[in-house]
Amino acid sequence: MRIKPKKSLGQNFLIDKNIIKKIVELEHINSDDFILEVGPGTGNLTEFILKKNPKKFFVIEKDKNLIEVLKKKFEDRINIIENDILKISENEISDSQLIVFGNLPYNISTKILTKWIISTKKNYWFKSLVLMFQKEVANRIIAKVNSTNYGRLSIISNWRLNVEKVMDISSSCFYPKPKVESTLLKFTPKAKYFSINYSKNLEMITRIFFSQRRKKIKNSFKKIFKNYRTISEKLDIDLNLRPQNISSETYYKITKEYENLRS
Repeated sequence: MRIKPKKSLGQNFLIDKNIIKKIVELEHINSDDFILEVGPGTGNLTEFILKKNPKKFFVIEKDKNLIEVLKKKFEDRINIIENDILKISENEISDSQLIVFGNLPYNISTKILTKWIISTKKNYWFKSLVLMFQKEVANRIIAKVNSTNYGRLSIISNWRLNVEKVMDISSSCFYPKPKVESTLLKFTPKAKYFSINYSKNLEMITRIFFSQRRKKIKNSFKKIFKNYRTISEKLDIDLNLRPQNISSETYYKITKEYENLRS
């Protein structure tokens, strides 16, 4: 069955075997590992992962046509979850931590990543994430303070995860060929991270600040704190700065202050 990629689902299938091999080799997969692949497409990456003989292999796919292809190609060697990745509860997939691979649809990649970070409570359900993003999005994830790309995505992604840029991938490695370049990132949970009670508070705080990206942070402080001057002095923050001038650690501290005042 020849599959025509669906533009509505952001389908661009990775077809370069050299790149696929490099992606699989990023993790030392063995017979004890549980794997999850998000958006397996026609199974090009799936095929190479199976050669590593993982203990259990789950794939999440919502396209019924692709599911039929995967069933015929791999039979019972993989466990197919027919669902939307944004609607599923990942903690219910497996009791064991998962190694996750994903060529994420460009149109929902940030939603997926943010969901995985924000919805996780104390312990992560994954051991690592090896994910493909549009290059522009990847640059926002790995951006440093005081840079143009630095923002909410950088701050939230780096809160509890170590983020490593693996490589840029040319559009010619995909079918159909997208109009943009891609970047592969690897995420691993941090052993130690800044303690915040509710991750959604960090999401809310950063949203307020970066909705006025070009304005001084004094405006955002006023929205969050009645005693905004006291808080800014306590945290030694210059209210004349702009959102991109404040480190991730400072945003975590602001979030903690917000939680302390509400408790």
